[in-house]
Amino acid sequence: MKTYLEIMRDLREDSDKTQRDIAEYLGTTQQVYSRYENGENEIPIRHIISLCRYYNVSADYLLGLTDKRMQLPKK
Repeated sequence: MKTYLEIMRDLREDSDKTQRDIAEYLGTTQQVYSRYENGENEIPIRHIISLCRYYNVSADYLLGLTDKRMQLPKK
């Protein structure tokens, strides 16, 4: 099973987004986001939640706890 770092990168690349694009969405810098993807800094829970919403995936999938890419229920 993939690590959450690999999943974050794969989701970004599959969406044809740059680190800068995702960093802007999260309200941070490209350098900080790069550190998240490389495992140099821990990603805050608020960013995990935002990424789940952005990619429409469950937190379990994003964190590598399941390999089933479940979509979030619509509100």
